[in-house]
Amino acid sequence: MKFLDEVKIYISSGNGGPGCISFRREANVPKGGPDGGNGGDGGNVIIKTVDNLNTLIDYRYKQHFKAKSGQHGMGKNRNGHNADDIILKVPFGTEILNEDKNVKLADLVDKDDNIILAKGGIGGKGNAFFKSSTNQSPRHAQPGEKGEEKTIWLRLKLIADVGLVGLPNAGKSTFLSKISSSRPKIADYPFTTLYPNLGVNRTDDKEFVVADIPGLIEDAHIGKGLGHKFLGHIERCKVLLHLIDITNDNIKESFKIIKNELKAYNKKVYNKVQIVVFTKCDAFNENKLNDIKKNINGINVKNAFFISSVTGLNIDSLCRKVIETINNEKEKDHDSFDQKPSTWEP
Repeated sequence: MKFLDEVKIYISSGNGGPGCISFRREANVPKGGPDGGNGGDGGNVIIKTVDNLNTLIDYRYKQHFKAKSGQHGMGKNRNGHNADDIILKVPFGTEILNEDKNVKLADLVDKDDNIILAKGGIGGKGNAFFKSSTNQSPRHAQPGEKGEEKTIWLRLKLIADVGLVGLPNAGKSTFLSKISSSRPKIADYPFTTLYPNLGVNRTDDKEFVVADIPGLIEDAHIGKGLGHKFLGHIERCKVLLHLIDITNDNIKESFKIIKNELKAYNKKVYNKVQIVVFTKCDAFNENKLNDIKKNINGINVKNAFFISSVTGLNIDSLCRKVIETINNEKEKDHDSFDQKPSTWEP
């Protein structure tokens, strides 16, 4: 599956159809009144979330979307038909930004969320509408209203409970494949993961969604490596799992690099609950592993997890801890929402 998380599109709603100027013409009715119908409304451009997408790849090759105009009004008091709407389908978590990317117009996070991006023009009134006691034969009709034209950006931020962060080859993709049915590309070289992968874990009849993003390296915030391109996909996560390769010669420095890059990107992401996870623990016997634990400085190993995605060491206990932490964070969000003062006044 190809992945695309940001795209620029051009949208145009339909014009309203013009009203009709017409007069009744029948035998034995020498002075038939006006019978011009109204024009139809132009089509809207609507954006809607659907649950079978997780990329914006459909918009890579088609970026221009124009709704049709409403039908012209007709004689014999016949109104023009309204034009059909255009519906753009996007994944959950799609943000809509203005052309300059400095204003967020909408954030679509729930199933069947939809908004009108460009409203179609209203059809013009035919001359029959303007008939009155003082004007029995109006000879004018309204043109239809013009539709709207806009240039917007669509930006996808995946919706997941847990985000995996770490240096390249920290074992994130292997861990994801161990705890879910996701099968990301796994290899022994940096940047094997080139785009985010999602997986769903089920432990003790409870589920959580995990997002694996490409590895970060030092100075990613200034564009080195794959940069911060994919960090937006963990902004919605409740918990971050900070994976560290325990076979790394400088564990403290590895930990520091990721912390600094998260902070440089976004303080909100940096302040998220983080669980430190040491991977590839099957590389050492128990005695050697205990010696490494004693010599790890600058990291609170007491609350860290030491796992192996190969043998399954501590995988289940980590997943249970993740579920517990997610639930705690959701309760905090709920309490925070309840404590917000009401702005409603009778």
